[in-house]
Amino acid sequence: MFLNDLYHSLNPIAFSLGPLVVRWYGIAYLAGFVVAGVLMYRISRRWKLDLTLDDVLNVMTGVCVAIILGGRLGYVLFYGAGYYLRNPLSIFAINEGGMSFHGGLVGAVVGGVLVCRSTKVSVATICDLCACGAPWGLCFGRLANFVNGELWGKECDLPWGVMFETGGNVYRHPSQLYEAFLEGVLLFAVLWILSRRVPPRPQGTFMGTFLVWYGVCRFLIEFVRVPDSQLGYLFGFVTMGQLLSLPLVGVGVWLLVRAHKAPHPQIGHVA
Repeated sequence: MFLNDLYHSLNPIAFSLGPLVVRWYGIAYLAGFVVAGVLMYRISRRWKLDLTLDDVLNVMTGVCVAIILGGRLGYVLFYGAGYYLRNPLSIFAINEGGMSFHGGLVGAVVGGVLVCRSTKVSVATICDLCACGAPWGLCFGRLANFVNGELWGKECDLPWGVMFETGGNVYRHPSQLYEAFLEGVLLFAVLWILSRRVPPRPQGTFMGTFLVWYGVCRFLIEFVRVPDSQLGYLFGFVTMGQLLSLPLVGVGVWLLVRAHKAPHPQIGHVA
């Protein structure tokens, strides 16, 4: 099996410089932020917005910090299952892993809003630009999950099944790669095509599309992904990932309906 052989040939550590150990997971985060920032600036130029490179850098700096804080806090609250109440100092042990996409999304929105208001930049337009760049961060992150051999799927007998080191002596769905493709590559392609139109589509179009697409894909992939061991299935049949994804779909649909019924043009700075 090609994917199985590929997985076993990979090392979570990219390189070491003396005591400094650099992992692919950290590189994935950095690459995601850089690519998202470049895409945001390029798309803003195509849309002919009055956003400078400094504007984009300021927003990305605030969003990056907020994603890390929100992602960690989200994991502690949604997936901790009481562990961090008993071990509060472990909250700061980010090197041990444990990040939540949904928490990171909330953090990104809060951080982005704070920066936008302080720099007089349109919050709605920045959300749309961030949505266009975010899929590559998701893609890189899921690829890093695959390299780490974590967040794997249920047992399968498919040709592309992978036997993960921590998943027992069985072949499993490489659910990390499913997400990297659906929530990363394919979602980016859709948003990129939508962004090509000039003048750009109304505010909320891209964020709405991102939320609906991600929410639906994540909900479906959870059916072949093993839920977090400390939580298992909630109510006997639904995972925490599915439960947290449903509101995203609802908010995304609302944004798309609003963008259609009461369209507002994309703008850079606000008065």
